[in-house]
Amino acid sequence: MPVARALLYAASAGALALVARSLLVAPVPFAVACAAIAGYLALVLCGVFFLGLGMFVDVVKRGPPGARGVALTFDDGPSPEHTPRVLDLLDEAGVKATFFVIGRKAEAHPELVREIAARGHAIGLHSHAHDRLFSLRSARTVERDLRRGLDVLEQITGERPALFRPPVGHTSPRIARVVDALDLDVIGWSARGFDGLAGASPERVAARIIPGLRDGAIVLLHDAAERDDHAPAGVAALPRILEAMSRRNLAGVRVDAWLDEGAADDALA
Repeated sequence: MPVARALLYAASAGALALVARSLLVAPVPFAVACAAIAGYLALVLCGVFFLGLGMFVDVVKRGPPGARGVALTFDDGPSPEHTPRVLDLLDEAGVKATFFVIGRKAEAHPELVREIAARGHAIGLHSHAHDRLFSLRSARTVERDLRRGLDVLEQITGERPALFRPPVGHTSPRIARVVDALDLDVIGWSARGFDGLAGASPERVAARIIPGLRDGAIVLLHDAAERDDHAPAGVAALPRILEAMSRRNLAGVRVDAWLDEGAADDALA
C-alpha cells in the first residue's frame, strides 16, 4: 500500500476518533478541531494534485524491478502539426513510445491515431474532453467521459486501450472507482520537463529530463499543446533526449510492455 494511502486511512481514523470523542466525552477545543480539519483537507488535496503519491488510485510511475530501457510518453495529442515530427524522430532513433491521446482530438484526426499505432507505438487515453476540473466531477460524468474516449479509440484502431493518464495528473476517489470498473491501468511518470507550458524552453526541458533517464524511467512529454495554441517545447527537446538515451544505451520501450512483464512475473510467482 502506498504510504500516502496509509496516511489517508490513518487520518480518516483519527478524524472519526475526534468526532466520537466530541459526541461521547466532550467537544474538542475549537482550535484543535480547526487544525485537524485543515490538516485533513491539505492531505486530501495532496492526493488530488500529486498523482505519484498513489493516494486514491494505484499508479505505475516506473518500470518493474529489473526493467530495462526508458518509456517515453506523450500527452495531449494528436496534433497534425507536431505529432508527425515526433513520430519521425522516434523512427530515426528506433524508439517505441506511448501516446496518451485526447479523445476529442482523436475524433478530429483519426488518421494520426492510426499512424501512431501503425508505427508500433502504444496508445492510451488522456480522457475525452481533457477537463481541467475532472477530479471534481461526479462518478457518472467521469465514467461517461472515459467510456466515450475509449469507444472513439476502439473505433479508430480496433483495440480498446487499457492505459489511462488523468488530465492534468489529478485524481479523486470517484476517478479511482471508475478506473477500477473500466479495468484501466493508470500511468504516471518518474521524470517530466514541464514542456506543456507555453513559456517552456527546449533547453530547460531537456535539462530537467536527461538526469532522470535510467532503466525503468517513465518520461512525461507532450506532442501537442492542450489547446493547440503553441508548439510544446518537448518536441524541440526530443532530439537531445533521444541522443542522451543513445549515449547511455537506453532503449525506448512501450509502457504496456512493462505491464505485460509484470503480469507474467506475477503468474510465475
